[in-house]
Amino acid sequence: MYICYIDESGTSSIPGNTSHFVLAGLSIPIWHWRTSDRGVSTILSRNGLGGRELHTAWLLRTYVEQSRVPGFEHLDWLARRAAVERERNNYLLQLQRTQQSQTYRQAKKTFAHTQAYIHLTLEERRALVREVADTVSGWGYARLFAECIDKLHFDPVRAGKTIDEQSFEQVVSRFEQYLTNTDPAAGQRNFGLLVHDNNETVARKHTQLMRHFHEQGTLWTIVNRIIETPLFVNSSLTSMVQVADLCSYALRRYLENSETDLFGRIFQRADRSSAGTVVGIRHFTGPACMCEICQGHRVRLPFAAPAAAPRG
Repeated sequence: MYICYIDESGTSSIPGNTSHFVLAGLSIPIWHWRTSDRGVSTILSRNGLGGRELHTAWLLRTYVEQSRVPGFEHLDWLARRAAVERERNNYLLQLQRTQQSQTYRQAKKTFAHTQAYIHLTLEERRALVREVADTVSGWGYARLFAECIDKLHFDPVRAGKTIDEQSFEQVVSRFEQYLTNTDPAAGQRNFGLLVHDNNETVARKHTQLMRHFHEQGTLWTIVNRIIETPLFVNSSLTSMVQVADLCSYALRRYLENSETDLFGRIFQRADRSSAGTVVGIRHFTGPACMCEICQGHRVRLPFAAPAAAPRG
C-alpha cells in the first residue's frame, strides 16, 4: 500500500499571477510513513517549530521587520519574537491611523501566515527548508509525480479540460502506472491512496474526477490500483502534505525563476523508467524547452533506476 500526498503551487487560473501551475504528488510506502513523518518533525522541532506547519513559500519570504531590529541575529528566540511582534504591531497601528484599510488587511494576513517563523533569520529559514529537501532526497523509497503547466502554452478549449483537471489526471495516471510497474514478484498487487491538501472547491472537483476515472479510466490508463476518492486533510496537521507543498514550490520556482537549489534536491525523487528516463514529472510547454525536466524526458540518462521500495 502506498500513500500519495498531493499539493499545488501557483494558480490554475489564466492568466493568474504565476506563469506556471504545478500539481505534485509524493508517494510513500505505508511501512515508511512513520519514519518519514518523524524525520520532518525532528527538523521542525530543532528549529522551534514543533507542531507547526512547514509552508515553504511563507518561510522563504523576507520579513522586513527583522531588519529593523538592531542585532536581530544575536538575540535569542524569545527576544527575536518579541521584537518582531512589536515592530509589526506598530506598523498595523500606523496603517489604522492613516486609514489604509486594504494595506492593513493584507499586512495582517501576511503576519498571520508567517507568525510561527519570525524567531528565525532568513538564512536559518532557508537552511531549514534545505534540510527538509535533503531529507526527502534521501528517501529512496519515495517517488515524485508532477504536472507542471506553462500557461502560455495551454489552451483549455483545445485540451477539452481545465489546467487543474489535466494536472490531476496526469498525476493520477502516473501514480497508477507506478503501482502497476512495482508489483511484488510474489503475485501480490500494489494499491494506493491519494491524500490531498483540503480545499472545498478542489475537493468537490477532484472527488468527481476520481469517480469518473474509476468508472472510465484516464486518457492514459485504467484505474484499478488507486482506492477510493482522495482523502482531503488540513495540511497544517499532516507533515507529508507539507512536504508535497515543498516539492511543488521547488518545481515551480525552478521553471519560473531558474532556482536550482531546492529543485536539484527534490528532483532526485522523480519517478524514472528502468532506462533512467524521467516519467514521473512532465513540463507542459513549448517543444524548444531545455529545462532538466524536458531533457530528462527526451534522453536516456546515465541513471540506475532504484528498485521497488523494500519492506521493513
